Amino acid sequence: MRIAVIVNHSHLCKPALSQATLLEQHLVKFVSLEYGQKYIIQHVDPSETGVQRLMTLGLVEGAEIELASSALGGDPIEIRVFGIAISLRREQADHFVFRPVQ
Repeated sequence: MRIAVIVNHSHLCKPALSQATLLEQHLVKFVSLEYGQKYIIQHVDPSETGVQRLMTLGLVEGAEIELASSALGGDPIEIRVFGIAISLRREQADHFVFRPVQ
């Protein structure tokens, strides 16, 4: 017997941040991250299933990450969170907004 479970994550989805908000709060998208620099995840858009999976691995608001490396061509990328290396595609990384650690 198979049981299907339908999960509604609409309560987790927050509106996308505007460019003005990003600038005001000194927040950056993935394309602006620098290798070796540490960042705090400030916003997550969990609308994609792959992003929800990454959240279960620790990529949640408030987590500190470091951009470690990338494959040739720049995709996928490797980040470190809680001392663990996680690979993700750039399209998934675009669902996160970061604040540099001072």
